[in-house]
Amino acid sequence: MSHNWLEKTMRIVTANELQHWLNNGKIVEKDGRGPKVIQLGDGNFLKIFRSKRPLLARWRPEAKRFARNAQALQKLGIATPELLECLWIEPAKGVSACLYHPLAGKSLESLAKQQSEQLDALLPDFAAYIRHLHQNGIYFRSLHLGNVLSLPSGGFGLIDFLDLRLKRGPLGKSLVKRNFAHLQNHLSRRRIDSFPLEKLLACYEQASS
Repeated sequence: MSHNWLEKTMRIVTANELQHWLNNGKIVEKDGRGPKVIQLGDGNFLKIFRSKRPLLARWRPEAKRFARNAQALQKLGIATPELLECLWIEPAKGVSACLYHPLAGKSLESLAKQQSEQLDALLPDFAAYIRHLHQNGIYFRSLHLGNVLSLPSGGFGLIDFLDLRLKRGPLGKSLVKRNFAHLQNHLSRRRIDSFPLEKLLACYEQASS
């Protein structure tokens, strides 16, 4: 896959183009500041980044950080969406975006809510996948069920990795513990009480040994 889009100058999306996307697309995720993820009419997705530090984001746009993280993951053989373009939505406010082709699969969160038996069968593989990420020095707070996909061909993929941090070696015990604490907090916030976290932790320990 070519990564020339990382070196390209980010083009500015016109107001008309953005409005066309909003009119013809489907808002998948939004917050109080506006749409965050839009499924476009052609099946691609637009992910919008509104930084809490807009002055910094003007020089270091979060869209480029997202794209670089995708590249780093792909180099490690970890499936991610296919990035197509990095864009400016509002350059003066540091609002950037990534246009990408989605990764096919079903989120583990949807399996937890709709097909818990299938998710239960995937737990050993999911634990081994998390172990693989940790052994490759990958740490990020957004490692939770909504951001991990079960792929049709088997295995898993990641779809939200803006806050990824790539360490030089495997994660230490404290970061591993912190990563699972973030997962536990996500389960609590999303009220996914049925997820067998203790079993996942046991499978992780087994994979570690």
